[in-house]
Amino acid sequence: MIETMIQYDTLFARHPANPILSAKDWPYSINSVFNAGATLLPDRSTLLLCRVEDRRGHSHLCAARSVNGVDGWKIDSEPSLPADPEKYPEELWGIEDPRITYVPELKQYAIAFTSYSRGGPGVSLALTKDFRTFERFGVIMSPDDKDAALLPRRINGLWALIHRPMTPLGAHIWISYSPDLRHWGSHKLMLEARRGAWWDANKIGMSPPPIETPRGWLMIYHGVRRTPSSSIYRLGLALFDLEQPEKCLVRGDSWMFAPEADYERHGDVQDVVFPCGYTVDADGDTINLYYGAADSSIALARGSVRCLLAWLDANGHSEQAHDRRQRQT
Repeated sequence: MIETMIQYDTLFARHPANPILSAKDWPYSINSVFNAGATLLPDRSTLLLCRVEDRRGHSHLCAARSVNGVDGWKIDSEPSLPADPEKYPEELWGIEDPRITYVPELKQYAIAFTSYSRGGPGVSLALTKDFRTFERFGVIMSPDDKDAALLPRRINGLWALIHRPMTPLGAHIWISYSPDLRHWGSHKLMLEARRGAWWDANKIGMSPPPIETPRGWLMIYHGVRRTPSSSIYRLGLALFDLEQPEKCLVRGDSWMFAPEADYERHGDVQDVVFPCGYTVDADGDTINLYYGAADSSIALARGSVRCLLAWLDANGHSEQAHDRRQRQT
């Protein structure tokens, strides 16, 4: 009997030290740590703004800093950005899943995160220069909405926010525009969840903020496949126009990263890889992807922006051509 090996492209290599952060590393009592936003600080050290779940089940955000982005983490001794339900009642049940964008015009970091309360999950925004003090804007996208990040520069004079509202017809990725970061409009559908048996049918969302490349905004997004026992979170790729980011240029057909390791398949929520942040090395190509593993720890995988674009060319299609085919059937 001849065994046939199934070959597929490995775009991200898991770090051998994974998981790089877990509850045992924390300086105070917690249940789990996962879904961290990421950025490089001016000294090229790495900061992760981690979602930390306490033993009530409520989440807050806590900063961890590392010279090499792998180990030697210095973790704040208390929550860096705790929920503040007295001033922000939308944070009654905690704040989650931060995504960090450095905005050169503001000379600050913009943090989009999920605020959670009786009304459901909404999108909140904060600005910071040092991850020690924060200017909070409160809710900027009402529930149900999450998976949000600000683009690092204005588009045609307006700030742009990618987010994922939930509707009875599905969960798709949208983009909205604002003159002042507070009032949002010109809402446009950016990427639609597919239907049927696709790996990304019915529910998708942006993972980390998109990567600006000469060819367009490169987005790593997650698709959720519901199974009889649970759900599987996998990652795919899409590329969007630089000046019209609601215009999808190419979308990958298959997923390119999925739960495989034991720490990704088993935990508080099984079969989840969920990145909220990345850093890019000085070479401008090496991407360090920080992801939540099974809602229980933080792991690291490394890849190449150039290879991601090449994979997308080989394994994707034009969304416009796909839409035309769909209308004809």
